[in-house]
Amino acid sequence: MLLVLATAAAVTWLAIRYARWRQLIDQPGERRSHIVSTPRGGGGGIVVSQLLACVLGAVWLPGQALVLLVFALGLLMVAGIGWWDDHRSLPALPRLCVHLVAGLMLAVLVWLGTGSLVKAVFCFGLAVSLVNIWNFMDGINGLATTQAILVGLGAAWLLPAPYALAGWVLAAGCAGFLPFNFPRARIFMGDVGSGALGYLVAGLLALGLSVTDSAPVLWLMLPAVFLVDSGFTLLSRMLKGEPWMQPHTQHLYQRFVKREYSHAAVTLGYSLFSVVGLTLAAQFSRLPLGWGWAGGVTWLVAAAMAWVFLRAKALT
Repeated sequence: MLLVLATAAAVTWLAIRYARWRQLIDQPGERRSHIVSTPRGGGGGIVVSQLLACVLGAVWLPGQALVLLVFALGLLMVAGIGWWDDHRSLPALPRLCVHLVAGLMLAVLVWLGTGSLVKAVFCFGLAVSLVNIWNFMDGINGLATTQAILVGLGAAWLLPAPYALAGWVLAAGCAGFLPFNFPRARIFMGDVGSGALGYLVAGLLALGLSVTDSAPVLWLMLPAVFLVDSGFTLLSRMLKGEPWMQPHTQHLYQRFVKREYSHAAVTLGYSLFSVVGLTLAAQFSRLPLGWGWAGGVTWLVAAAMAWVFLRAKALT
């Protein structure tokens, strides 16, 4: 874990210098939540640390080597198209095509591992969705990173050994990047990191669905705050007839920043909600399957109700 953390931190430190050299700088603007020009692309540190972990895992667990290397290839594809977009803005279609292929690769792994076409199709949709959700939600200091850390810790709690290591690896990689982005941002994650984090989270959830008998909805409790904020914001924009694919600042976290809540306060608030969710998920996973379904659905409904209530407050 220390090697993963140190690798992420070292590569992030190098990424700051590279971004300044290449002038990869995010400027403040109407559709952004920061007020200071800041380098981007630091998420590459997380990506490199996770790829290293996949290679080491393939050596340590030769029986899982093919699975780990295929997953690493999918991760590299998502991160690579994000890195390209960080350097030269790309249209949505080529990015989506890469996300679809990477999601299909994850789905095939799930299908071969479980024999369940339903789980495979679900994980395909989950991967494509989370890649874009993490990109949408990466708008203030520390938010995307802390949520990924908490998903990793939650997965480590729910997964049996040795699979729990995957959760610890994700948390360690994100922890190596976090000091450079929170509470003050010396560098932003960039598309290279945000999309990759979404794919990594999807991989963890797919792993959980593949190796445990827990109710599938319990795994959705881990990223529930991102699923609800992004999903309901998207639905709201579509119902209003707004161009929902364009960048905007209408997510709940962005509205609270507009209300002059600090990035740290909003990030910690989201973290607290997720800590409660993953704690409940761990408790429900110990109960019979029916209780797991009931608890997971109840939590997702509660998250949706909280979003509606807080959005109304943010608009007043």
